Amino acid sequence: MADADDVRHLALALPHVVEINSDGFDFRVAGKGFVWSYPERRPGTARRIRTDIAVLYVGDEAEKQALLLGEPEVFFTTPAYDGLPLVMLHLAQVSVDRLKELVVDAWRMRAPDSLVGDLDDGGGAPSP
Repeated sequence: MADADDVRHLALALPHVVEINSDGFDFRVAGKGFVWSYPERRPGTARRIRTDIAVLYVGDEAEKQALLLGEPEVFFTTPAYDGLPLVMLHLAQVSVDRLKELVVDAWRMRAPDSLVGDLDDGGGAPSP
């Protein structure tokens, strides 16, 4: 079972990652977000930052749909994310090892090619 501390540990172990000041967690590489806490919005209420749910960059609609259909107990989306390559992840439903795969994949998709080599050279592959 993973949690927000695991997200923080894994994301900050990756090269060139910056944590943005937020009420939850929000990580960027080269100015691009790759994992952050879910800003839940419900009509008539203030936005609530959910640190038990991570938003992950997944690259494209095909990968998004594969995750949503393949593991509906783990991944979900909302209409606000329609057409965007993002999924929400219930952190309590995944192991730290699985979370590591997801965070590293999201980082790889957002990092410029010039930075990806830093991970491949061992400059930040996090251990769970």
